[in-house]
Amino acid sequence: MDDIVITGYGIKAPGVYDKNSFLNVLDKGICTQSILKNENQPDTTIVAGLIEENFLEINGENYKRYPRFVRMAIAAALDASKMSNLDHFKPHRIAVIIGTSAGAILEIEQNSAASFDLKSFPIHGVSIVDTHTLSGSVAEALGTRGPTFTLTTGCTASIDAVLMGKLLLENGTVDACIVGGTDAPLGQWTINGFKKIRSLSTETSIDQAGVPFSTKHRGFVLAEGAGVIVLERRQSAQAREQRIYGKIERVISRNEGQKLLSFDKTGRHMLEVFQEAVGNTTPSYVNSQALGIESNDQIERFILMETFGSDVPITSIKGMIGHTFGAMGAMQIISSLLSMEYGFIPPTIKTSGNGFEDVPIVYDTRHQAVESVCITTHGSSGNNACLLLTHA
Repeated sequence: MDDIVITGYGIKAPGVYDKNSFLNVLDKGICTQSILKNENQPDTTIVAGLIEENFLEINGENYKRYPRFVRMAIAAALDASKMSNLDHFKPHRIAVIIGTSAGAILEIEQNSAASFDLKSFPIHGVSIVDTHTLSGSVAEALGTRGPTFTLTTGCTASIDAVLMGKLLLENGTVDACIVGGTDAPLGQWTINGFKKIRSLSTETSIDQAGVPFSTKHRGFVLAEGAGVIVLERRQSAQAREQRIYGKIERVISRNEGQKLLSFDKTGRHMLEVFQEAVGNTTPSYVNSQALGIESNDQIERFILMETFGSDVPITSIKGMIGHTFGAMGAMQIISSLLSMEYGFIPPTIKTSGNGFEDVPIVYDTRHQAVESVCITTHGSSGNNACLLLTHA
């Protein structure tokens, strides 16, 4: 069976618009988060990961009627397509699989009052609530005609998209797959929802919000963004002399079968997924899901220590850009590709590891060769997905 490799990628994240800006953030350990204010509700000010660009016009095309999470995905997908020279493939042999968690929650929130008035209801109202608008719109923007799917598996969505794309390539259904995730969740519905279950950071100091691996802090930083990756078989990449950035070695995704908003706090289910993903490989480091929710971060500690002890370092990039829900797994993959290409492990910023002193956390950028990275993600109601990425 031929290797499934990555030949292009695109990213839109807080303070990040392309490969070079993301590399700068990762290498220097820059926090790109800012303060999100609601003028109508001053007491709801939070730290968040904001993108300044509105993406209303992309490559001369007007996308003002498209939801924000779709516009970001289109922009990232166009970058990925250009990087991988996707025009080489026949349109019907290219799949599009994009994941999301919050979907068009912003637009639904903004138009909720108009939903009771036919005259003021937006003409594109139906497409706003149709989450498949996401992948269908990406396919239209790229001119693809192959299988097109939208995954709504929450925070594991973009890793799940990679898994599905890998399977389609391995069975010969398609020749290339555009996979990834996108989310624009910075509205009051999402903010209040995660405040209600006490998992969102309420700190108004950027340095103290969304601190990974720390028992002194509580809650994550909500962020928006999109990450898109192009997958293909190694044989086709080599035949057209296309640069290969990394190989998808293994992807494992499972659900624990938990009740709404519940998950296995012992970490045993996640441990099985993690160990099956790494197999016999000892990765150069773990690109962790750790985001500032103690129960989740303790699971990250558990699976690492049970599997490798202190022999494999671990880091989290969420102190820099925040947590982008369904886009985060793809962003972790892209950060790992940059890590392998330029030889460094990005730091876990903001934290001093209080309560996690036994964990080999990377606090400062570590310049070294990186041959493989294991990426971990958790999702609502017990979704667990891990991916082993290896050097091309």
